[in-house]
Amino acid sequence: SSKNIINYNFYELVILFNSANDNKIFYLIWSSHDDLKEMLDSNKDSLKLEAMKRIVAMIARGKNASDLFPAVVKNVACKNIEVKKLVYVYLVRYAEEQQDLALLSISTFQRGLKDPNQLIRASALRVLSSIRVTIIVPIMMLAIKEAASDMSPYVRKTAAHAIPKLYSLDPEQKDQLIEVIEKLLADKTTLVAGSVVMAFEEVCPERIDLIHKNYRKLCNLLIDVEEWGQVVIINMLTRYARTQFLNPNINVSKKHTRKPYVMDPDHRLLLRNTKPLLQSRNAAVVMAVAQLYFHLAPKAEVGVIAKALVRLLRSHSEVQYVVLQNVATMSIKRRGMFEPYLKSFYIRSTDPTQIKVLKLEVLTNLANETNISTILREFQTYIKSMDKDFVAATIQAIGRCATNISEVRDTCLNGLVQLLSNRDELVVAESVVVIKKLLQMQPEKHSDIIKHMAKLTDNIQVPMARASILWLIGEYCEHVPKIAPDVLRKMAKSFTNEEDIVKLQIINLAAKLYLTNSKQTKLLTQYVLNLAKYDQNYDIRDRARFIRQLIVPTEKSGALSKYAKKLFLALKPAPVLESPFKDRDHFQLGSLSHLLNAKAGGYQELPDWPEAAPDPSVRNVEVKESVRAVGTVTHRDTGALWGPQRMEGSESCSFPRAVPQRESDSATGSESSSGSEESGSGSESEESKEASESEEEEEEEEEEEKKKKKKDLKKPVQERVFLQTIAPSSTLKSYELLHRITGEGLSVEYCFSRQPFSPDANMVAVQMQFTNNASSDTKNLHIEDVKLQSGMRVKEFPEIELLPAGETATAVMGIDFCDSTQAANFQLKFFVSIQPPVGELMRPVFLTENEFKKEQGQLMGMNEITEKLTLDVKCRNEHTIVQRVTTAANLSRVPCGSDKECRFAGRTVTSGSLVLVTVATKEEGAAQLTVNCEKMVIGTMLVKDILQALTQ
Repeated sequence: SSKNIINYNFYELVILFNSANDNKIFYLIWSSHDDLKEMLDSNKDSLKLEAMKRIVAMIARGKNASDLFPAVVKNVACKNIEVKKLVYVYLVRYAEEQQDLALLSISTFQRGLKDPNQLIRASALRVLSSIRVTIIVPIMMLAIKEAASDMSPYVRKTAAHAIPKLYSLDPEQKDQLIEVIEKLLADKTTLVAGSVVMAFEEVCPERIDLIHKNYRKLCNLLIDVEEWGQVVIINMLTRYARTQFLNPNINVSKKHTRKPYVMDPDHRLLLRNTKPLLQSRNAAVVMAVAQLYFHLAPKAEVGVIAKALVRLLRSHSEVQYVVLQNVATMSIKRRGMFEPYLKSFYIRSTDPTQIKVLKLEVLTNLANETNISTILREFQTYIKSMDKDFVAATIQAIGRCATNISEVRDTCLNGLVQLLSNRDELVVAESVVVIKKLLQMQPEKHSDIIKHMAKLTDNIQVPMARASILWLIGEYCEHVPKIAPDVLRKMAKSFTNEEDIVKLQIINLAAKLYLTNSKQTKLLTQYVLNLAKYDQNYDIRDRARFIRQLIVPTEKSGALSKYAKKLFLALKPAPVLESPFKDRDHFQLGSLSHLLNAKAGGYQELPDWPEAAPDPSVRNVEVKESVRAVGTVTHRDTGALWGPQRMEGSESCSFPRAVPQRESDSATGSESSSGSEESGSGSESEESKEASESEEEEEEEEEEEKKKKKKDLKKPVQERVFLQTIAPSSTLKSYELLHRITGEGLSVEYCFSRQPFSPDANMVAVQMQFTNNASSDTKNLHIEDVKLQSGMRVKEFPEIELLPAGETATAVMGIDFCDSTQAANFQLKFFVSIQPPVGELMRPVFLTENEFKKEQGQLMGMNEITEKLTLDVKCRNEHTIVQRVTTAANLSRVPCGSDKECRFAGRTVTSGSLVLVTVATKEEGAAQLTVNCEKMVIGTMLVKDILQALTQ
C-alpha cells in the first residue's frame, strides 16, 4: 500500500512516463540493505570500500542509514585506511543516536588514537567526542589532552574542536579544558589557531588573560589562517581590543586634552595586519575586518573599508542583505566614507524587495544638501514601481529626507501632495501618513494642503490613511473652521461601518470640535458618543465614556472640566523621523544580534572603552633561552613543534670552525655570534672588548687549524671525508637544528646548499654541520625514526661513526618536501625537525626575455599576485635588489632590456612548477612586486618572504 511505501525508507518509487499515452507507470524497486551488509561482512577490502562509499552517498542524500550501524562499526578495526576513514565518517554521523553500540567500540577508538596515520587519529577523536554519554567523560578528557600534544597540527585542530563538545556535555571539566586551551593557544601552527580561539570563545571568553601573551602571535598569524578561523579570531580580537586599548577618537571629542593621543603599538599592529584581509574573496572575512575598523579604528582611517563593502554588493542577494544591514548602521555615524559610492546604492529592477528597502535606507542616510536633488530624482523613479511595499518605503524615505533637510521640505511636501491624486490607493494612503508628519512641523503654512486632504475622506478607504486625515483635521481645526464640522458630519454618518482605528479618531475629532466650535458640533458630538457607547469594541466604549465625562456638562459639574482643553488642545511636538538603524551599533556589527536588532543566544556584549589605559606589558612575552636555542627541536613531553630559526646575528651560512672552548665561553654560553640580536642593542664597551679579543681568537684559530690538519692526516680516509671544515659562504642562511645544551654537548647547524642533490633531483640538498662540544667522543651519528607528511621522502646521510671531542663534521642529506613547507621530523640522538623556507623549494632556470614574457602571459589571473611596496633607501639600486631577491629565493636572473625591472625565474624542485618574479621600480622608491606561479600557496608565501627581504 501507499502508506507502507511512505513509512519504510528502504523502498524507492520510480515514476516513468509513457510517451504514447502519457500514462504513469509505477515501478516499485526493492532496495534492502542486505546486500550492503553482506559486502561489509566480506573479507575483501574492495567490497567493503564500495559498500562504505554507497552508505556515505546515502547519508549525503539525506537518507537514513542507521540500521547499518552494527555492520559498519565492526569494520572500525579494518586495516585498509580508506575503509577506516569512511567508517569514521559514518560513526561521527550516528554515534550520538546509537550510543550503546558505539560504547562497545570504545577500545577500538582508543587504539585509533595511537594510529600512525594522522587522519585516523583525528577521526577517532572526532567519533569519541560525538558520543554524548557522561560515563566516558574521563576517556574523552584524556584523549583531548593527548591529542593537544600530537605532532600533527591536524590532530591538534581536532582536539580544539572536541573541547566545546566535552564542555557542553560536562561543564565541570572547565578548569581542565582551560589548561588545554592555554596550551593550544601557544601553538604556532596556523591550522590550529582558528579552532582553538573558537574553543576559547565557547568555554572561557572571560579569561582574557590567556590572550595577552598570544595576542601578537595571533595578529601575525592572521593573514595565513584559513578563512573560517580568520573570522573567529578577528571577532575575538575586536572585543579584546575594546578592553585593552584607549578610544582612538577620544582626542576628537575632548579637544581640551593637552597631551595628544598616541596609539598603542599593539593596537596599530591589529589594524595593520587586518587591513590586507579587506581584499579577501570571502565575504565573511571582509565583513569581520569592516566591523573591526568601525569599532576600533580612528575616524580618519575607517574609510578604507567602504570600497571593500561596496565590492560585496556585487555578490549574492543573501550577502548583499547582510552587508547593507551593516552599511545602513555605519552610514548614520560615518556618512562621509560612503558618499563617493552613492551610485552603488541605486536600486535595480531585479533587486529583491528587502534589498531595495535597505538601499533606500542607505540613500536616505547619505542624503545632504549637495546630493539631495539627485536622490529625489531617483526616488521619483522608484514611485512608479509595481512593488507596493517598495513604493511605500520610498514615500517614507522622502518624508525622512524632508525632515532632515529643511531646504527641500516644501519641495518634498508638494511632491507628496501630487501623489494624492495617484490611482493606487496604497500610494495615496502612505502619502497621507507621511504628509501628516510633515505638516506637524509648520501647519500654519499649509492650510491649503489640509483642506485638500479633507476632501479625500470620500475616496480613501485605507484605515490608517483615513485616521491620519481625521487626526490632522482635528489637531488643526482652527485653520479649517468651515470644513472640519462637515467632515465630522460625514464621519458620523458612516461611524458604524468604520474600522476601530478610524472610530477612535472620529471620537477625538468630535471632542476637539466640541471644545472649539460647540455651537455647530454639539449635537453631532453627542450623537457620535451615543453610537460609541454601544460599540462592540471595549476600547471605543471606554474612550466614549471618558470623553463624555470630561467635556459634556452634567448637573453636578455644571460646566466643562478645566482639564479638557489642556488634554485635547495641548501643543504636540512634531514627530522625529529617524532611521530604524539608529543606535543599533551597540551590537557588534556583523553579528546575528545586530541583524535581528535583539540579543541572540550566545552573543557577547561589545565592551566599552576603558577610562585609563591598561598595562601594555602583559603582552610582552619573554622568549626562554631553551626555546630560542633549541631551534627546531620537538620535545616529546609536550609535542610543541618549533619552526626553524635562522642563526641570529649571521646573514650567511659561514659555519664556525672548531675552536677549543674556553672557560670564559662556557660562562657566557659561547653565543658571541648570536649575542648581538638576543641581547638587544649591546653597549659600546662590550663591542670594543669583542673587537680587542678578535685578534687573539684569530691567532688561536690558526694554531688549532694546523693541529687539526695534522690529526686529520693520521685518520683513515673514510673518516676524513666527514671531518672537513666548511668554507664560509656569503649567500646562504644558516639555521640552528640542535643547541649544544639541549644536545648534551652536540650542536647541529644546517643550511640549504642550493646545489643539485645528485642521488635524486627532486630532493632539496640540506648541508649539516655537527660540532662536538662535549669532553668525550660522540659515536654513531645517523638518522632514525623518520616521521614525514604524506608523500615526503628523505635520503639519509652516511653514518658518522666517530666525532671526537672538539671536532666538527659535515654531511649532506636530501629531503623531498613535495613543494610544501611542512617540516621533516626525525631522530638525531634527539628529536629534531627541518622546515624549509618557501624560497628553498626552488631551483633556478634560465629563460630569455621573450620566453619569460610568454610564460608570464600564461600565468595570469589567480596565478598572479601583485603587491606594491616602498623600497628601503639602501635597496634602490639594481644590484641590491638582485642580491636580496636571490637571497630570499633560489632563483636565477632573467635578462631584461629595461633598467626599471628585475626579473627572476625558477621551478619548484618536486613538481617543476614555474615560478616567475618581477620587481618593477618607480620614482621615489616606489616599486611593484609580481609573482606568477602555478601553485598559488607557494606564490603567496613567496611574495611575503620577498617583501620582507626588500623592505627590511
